[in-house]
Amino acid sequence: MGTRKTAITRRDFLRAGTCVTLGSLVGLPLAESTHADRTKKSRVVLVRDKHVLDGKEQIHPITLGRMLDRAVTALLDASDPSSAWTRLVKPDDIVGIKTNVWPYLPTPEPLNTLIRERLIEAGVKGGNVSADDREVLRNPVFQKSTALVNVRPMRTHHWSGLGTLIKNYIMFVSHPSRYHDNACGGLGAIWHLPHVKGKTRLNILVMITPLFHGMGPHHFSRAHTWPYCGLIVSEDPVAADATGARIIQAKRDAFFGGENPINPPPRHIDAADTRFGLGTSRLERIELIRLGWTEDILL
Repeated sequence: MGTRKTAITRRDFLRAGTCVTLGSLVGLPLAESTHADRTKKSRVVLVRDKHVLDGKEQIHPITLGRMLDRAVTALLDASDPSSAWTRLVKPDDIVGIKTNVWPYLPTPEPLNTLIRERLIEAGVKGGNVSADDREVLRNPVFQKSTALVNVRPMRTHHWSGLGTLIKNYIMFVSHPSRYHDNACGGLGAIWHLPHVKGKTRLNILVMITPLFHGMGPHHFSRAHTWPYCGLIVSEDPVAADATGARIIQAKRDAFFGGENPINPPPRHIDAADTRFGLGTSRLERIELIRLGWTEDILL
């Protein structure tokens, strides 16, 4: 087979999805991971609180803030939330909060507000913090950013199987549709682009009312969401997404009364690990910390 590739080339950027899918099918070796340490476990914190939603499924910001603080503090082994956030950012950082505005299940605005508040409390200037999704390439804060916080809800997705933290960066390219081939298997390449690479300080996968089933590009039904009331927080986007995917799959199997695989398979999660070296998707390499409400945790 020859020597395995050790770097992502321009062809990888253009054809990553095809390479991952065909390589997996015919047994070709995948590219060497860019992770420096493949033995270290990635820490993921799952925090849940059934009181984060009221009877009308509206978010209680105070409860949500407590969840966020507990998760970030546990993630970094910090003594308190303030010291945790000061480890994530410095006063001279310029921080883009990469949110998601899909109208049926957007990143909750109270969470965007809380993240902004925590960043400012950590010393970042208010003018150097911005939350955006579809205009990140034109947003002056993102254009000058030194740090990113990645936050979005998890949901099923027509092209990628799941809308994930990895996929959330698709707006950092000019033509997102070019990454839709082969179940979006090449999404990990986006994280190696110069205006993105190495900037992500925190990943927050919103599992408050996730969508576990959909049909078609823009399908949404409240019947296929449920009040899981959780946040998954990690410095590793792949480990966070892999954890969320386990929950979605377990919910699908329970709801449909048997195995009901996510379709299409979210290949981009595994590819982000094995081809693009963004983190770990393997259960044995994830340190999962569970905090709070445990009923129907599905893990």
